[in-house]
Amino acid sequence: MTTVTRLAIATAGAVLVTACSAEQPPTVDPVPSVSASAPPPAATATGPDLAATPEIVATGIQVPWGLAFLDDGSALVAERQTGDIYQVKPGTEKKKVYTVPGVRAGGEGGLLGLAVRDDWIYAYFTGDDDNRIVRFRRSDRTQEVIFKGLDRGPRHNGGRLAFGPDGMLYVGTGDAGDEPQSQDRDDPNGKILRLTPEGKPAPGNPFPGSPVWSLGHRNVQGLAWDAQGRMYGIEFGQDTWDEVNIIQPGKNYGWPEVEGKGGDARYTDPIVQWRTDDASPSGAAVSGTTLYVAALKGERLWTVPLTGGTAKAEFQGEFGRLRTVAVAADGSLWLTTSNTDGRGDPRDGDDRILRFPPLPGG
Repeated sequence: MTTVTRLAIATAGAVLVTACSAEQPPTVDPVPSVSASAPPPAATATGPDLAATPEIVATGIQVPWGLAFLDDGSALVAERQTGDIYQVKPGTEKKKVYTVPGVRAGGEGGLLGLAVRDDWIYAYFTGDDDNRIVRFRRSDRTQEVIFKGLDRGPRHNGGRLAFGPDGMLYVGTGDAGDEPQSQDRDDPNGKILRLTPEGKPAPGNPFPGSPVWSLGHRNVQGLAWDAQGRMYGIEFGQDTWDEVNIIQPGKNYGWPEVEGKGGDARYTDPIVQWRTDDASPSGAAVSGTTLYVAALKGERLWTVPLTGGTAKAEFQGEFGRLRTVAVAADGSLWLTTSNTDGRGDPRDGDDRILRFPPLPGG
């Protein structure tokens, strides 16, 4: 990032510093309407009860990363360091159900995102030469590579997978430490990709024949949709600002030319930004009109009101680093800690999967 750009950002952002501190969280304007192909199904519960004592679903997992729910209320969890996938369910012991071959953990790489569609399990992982996406059937475990060639690096490997309300597979990638890639429309790094379930560029993408859905990202770690079908992308900043963006097809989110709200008409500004010490955001999920964002360095769960208001920090320092947040079909909220990733302080039982029950009447 150029000195001029950094000075411009510092000047434009000076009035926001106080508002984005831990003592005075950022305010959120009501989220504008954006076009979407179809909204997701209506929520079946009133949302999670964050005041409740969480249930410990599983312990002793080495850097849990991706999490995907199954129809029986259990979840699959990716163990970044080993390539193992565990099935976890409240009241039962975790069970290893698969080991993804070819995973080469190191730095921020390893077995990362998971997604489930019908009988298929999808996994994003770092291998010897690249980051790639594979899928395999729960019934026979035969693995199929559906997307490969994403640059790998000691950091910024991206990794989040999620099926959108349109049935397409969305992928958050990182710049792998090579910042200009994020602005190269022909390079899949530093992007959000939109693929068919078979790994091909999805029909209706903004650039014909390309998997790219949006560009100008540093390291996308969270993907979520609200009840109106609006898509949110969460990403790490570098020196100053972490971001929550509304993702629209073909839009450029500025990295590495802009970090946070740059006020440059060529780039789309985030709807929320935090100081990097307060967040380093990772996974994201929506329940009702609230966006939940898990924070690593900030060691908290941010709740972002999508109808406008003040973002609020929950559990500050209580559970340590938080990697993934997900809302189950019953309205419960699941959190994964990330205290064994070499940057945290492991606690008894770490890393853990925590579950907050739905509110009464959900």
